[in-house]
Amino acid sequence: MKIRPCTPNDTAAICAIYNHYIEHTVITFEEIPIAVAQMRERIAAYTQLYPWLVCEDAGEIVGYAYASKWKERSAYKHTAEVTVYLKHDATQKGYGSALYEELIAQLKAKGCHVLLGCLAIPNEPSAKLHERFGFKQIAHFTEVGRKFERWIDVGYWQKVL
Repeated sequence: MKIRPCTPNDTAAICAIYNHYIEHTVITFEEIPIAVAQMRERIAAYTQLYPWLVCEDAGEIVGYAYASKWKERSAYKHTAEVTVYLKHDATQKGYGSALYEELIAQLKAKGCHVLLGCLAIPNEPSAKLHERFGFKQIAHFTEVGRKFERWIDVGYWQKVL
């Protein structure tokens, strides 16, 4: 297993991972699959401030993690939202933990003070991952999203570095 910065060559694999969640789950509230060019633009924008990492195993991208601005106002500049996605058939193998360990270390080195994870809930595997890294659930919003003809709750998990 190798954790490394994302490169443009990783974009198609990242799209394939993410689009599975768009099409089959409520984990993301996006409803239309993302094109490779659109994902490339997203990665370029996010990596101007924060890292975007991939996890490779045997030469295959099995997951990725990144950070993004939590809010636009300048007073929030020391707070980042963190996200991790794994291939749907590559969970429970330590990839998410390896990605978060490196991502959190890099964000701490950049001077981030607070990290937030926003989860569609229930999502026990993601909640457990965040809690393993010291995140605490600090909010629960009821029925704020709608996908696949059902209402979905959202929770926020917070870690102070």
